[in-house]
Amino acid sequence: MSWQPKVSIIIPVRAINDYIREAIPHHIKLDYPDFEVLIFPDEPTDESFPFDNVRIIPSGKTGPAEKRDMAIQHATGEIFAFIDDDAYPRADWLKNAVKVLEDESIGAVGGPAVTAPNDTLLQKASGKVFESSLCSGGYTYRYIPGKYKEDDDIPSVNLIVKRTVFEQVNGFDSNFYPGEDTKLCLDIVNTGKKLIYDPEVLVYHHRRYLFKGHLKQVTNYAKHRGYFVKKLPQTSLRPAYFIPTLFVLGLVLGPVVCAFVPVLWWAYAGVIALYFILAGLSIRNCNSIKLFFLSVAGIFATHIGYGIYFIRGLLSKKLLR
Repeated sequence: MSWQPKVSIIIPVRAINDYIREAIPHHIKLDYPDFEVLIFPDEPTDESFPFDNVRIIPSGKTGPAEKRDMAIQHATGEIFAFIDDDAYPRADWLKNAVKVLEDESIGAVGGPAVTAPNDTLLQKASGKVFESSLCSGGYTYRYIPGKYKEDDDIPSVNLIVKRTVFEQVNGFDSNFYPGEDTKLCLDIVNTGKKLIYDPEVLVYHHRRYLFKGHLKQVTNYAKHRGYFVKKLPQTSLRPAYFIPTLFVLGLVLGPVVCAFVPVLWWAYAGVIALYFILAGLSIRNCNSIKLFFLSVAGIFATHIGYGIYFIRGLLSKKLLR
């Protein structure tokens, strides 16, 4: 690889925590010659890391988008590599990303955020939900390695952007959280630069706990996606995002219709049974009965939560973080 620009890894965090303590050794071991790690907690801390290329920069109490935008002020790299505090990279993360970005027509690259192997049972169940094609549809490549391709919406848990492109679009839109990465990606595409998904640009991501943490995350995403249908239709007005809402409507209205046409109860029950069969079949590489049933229940709960909150976002006149 002839082009080896300096990379600034940007990590927004409320406070130094166990996840970031776990992640820093993985960052330090990256197979890449020139990079720095910038951590942006809310408040100053006495904690430090014994590495010259790791800096902790207090940001004040602000959101992830603002913290990521601080890269423009504090980072010295030609490339900004955005990753969450509860994620850590595979050793070849930067090497593979920079190889893609060597093409001048490409503005940013990202890849899958795979469930961390040391996650707990409830976290792994959350990961299985996201990996399920019944739940994530055509977007399972965000959670398990898919095919190399051009994309237009890459989550900021694993997004590497050329500094010049990031500055050109004025960084993240801090009005939105979550969803600021969707807005950034669309802004980059609108400059004429490509976004690339590369399965070899891989990080490991700790999942939220099923059910509470998982559903809080999912419903927040759903609410913003529903709002983005109106705000950013280019990447959000897509049939896949409406399916959970149609499922919820069918689930609620089905018994009403069956009350008037009793013969349809068999069809309604059959559809529900088929749904759970498909949910079970969509669980990938599961060697635990407990994990399997938790994952199926998680898929059902995710569809209900997403479907309801998508409508809330769709009906919202204004939706800021």
